[in-house]
Amino acid sequence: MLQKLGKRLKDQKGLTLIELLAVIVILGIIAAIAIPSIGGIIQKSREDGVKSDAIQVLNAAKTYVAANGIPTQPLTASDLKNYVDDPNLDSNYTVTVTSDGSSTTFKLNATKKVGNVTLTFNNATIKDIDADKGKGDRTIGSGS
Repeated sequence: MLQKLGKRLKDQKGLTLIELLAVIVILGIIAAIAIPSIGGIIQKSREDGVKSDAIQVLNAAKTYVAANGIPTQPLTASDLKNYVDDPNLDSNYTVTVTSDGSSTTFKLNATKKVGNVTLTFNNATIKDIDADKGKGDRTIGSGS
């Protein structure tokens, strides 16, 4: 009995050419589906990183105001250099700080090219940035 089983195992040589081609075709189909999805995920994560840095800049402006009071001019990158680590925004960003006595508002103005998309922050608050779910080139913020 063991001799017959051993002989059968010796007779099997491996995969046929047809089986090997079928496996390669299946892997090709899976790759064709997965590669565009992965590209979209990478782009979205880059955009999310820029939005996270924009929120970091607004929080740095809050720290600046807590330490120095409300400024009369918009805050620039040089004003916030001690409060934020090299954000992934163009270096000419500004933060406008306004106060009506009961509340203080922080609005970011900046632009950043992210892959093939340009994000423009136009008087954007943290709430505006969090609410952004857009795709492609877009302006985030109220603009007013």
